[in-house]
Amino acid sequence: MRQNPSFAMTDLVEIRRIIEANPWATIVSAGDSGLVASHYAVLLDDSRSDLTIVGHVGRPDEQIHDLGSGELLVIFQGPHGYISPRWYGKGPAVPTWNFIAVHLSGVPELLSAEENLVVLDRLVDRFEGEGPDSRRLWSAPNDEDFVRRLERGTVGFRLTPTRVAAKRKLSQNRPDDVVDTIITALASGDGAYSDPRLPAEMRRDLDTRKAAR
Repeated sequence: MRQNPSFAMTDLVEIRRIIEANPWATIVSAGDSGLVASHYAVLLDDSRSDLTIVGHVGRPDEQIHDLGSGELLVIFQGPHGYISPRWYGKGPAVPTWNFIAVHLSGVPELLSAEENLVVLDRLVDRFEGEGPDSRRLWSAPNDEDFVRRLERGTVGFRLTPTRVAAKRKLSQNRPDDVVDTIITALASGDGAYSDPRLPAEMRRDLDTRKAAR
């Protein structure tokens, strides 16, 4: 990802927030047969305060990625959307795309079966929610034999990144009044190709930059 100092994300807390809010990740590796990409839910390691992540892949994906022997690139995609030039005013302008993305690179360590079970349990808890009919990993009718067979079909990993590239492109290069116009347009549904969370991220960024002046 080409980096621009104006759009670079360097704050650890903010990067963790983006990862936490966007756990569906793209996992990329380069092997003998070329580039391979897979898609899995990935979480921050809750025993650490850095950018270490934990997750799992299925056994076939573990083989094609040769997991644990080479570098992985894990991509987290935050809110994004098309920005129309009509929101910039009357001067010459072209469209662009606003987005937030985090790239973590490193060689993962493989988890033991028990560590993998903890991660799988966390994943189910995270997404199943707290409803009265929520089905946890260890909830009946799942029994221990079933859960452990499930675990054996996956390979858990922990990755502490050695390289981090994080980018928040949210019209920071535009005047505040133009950014306000874009936020209003996106929030009104005028942006046909945007995540509804994008205007909130732009407002958060704009307010933070104003407070720092």
